[in-house]
Amino acid sequence: MILDRIEVKPGTRNHKGFFVQETSYQLVDIDRAGWALICMNDAVCYYVDPDNLEPSTEAKE
Repeated sequence: MILDRIEVKPGTRNHKGFFVQETSYQLVDIDRAGWALICMNDAVCYYVDPDNLEPSTEAKE
């Protein structure tokens, strides 16, 4: 279930410690462990700390 468009704060890292590109993502889910699953497209997704997310500044279609 896709919830909303979001962006990551500068310096956000994924669950493996790698930096995540600062762009607009779809917030897909927040799992039981507390990680937010965000996806840039069908092939690029990351688990990040939900505290590093903010509403997208992109215009809604």
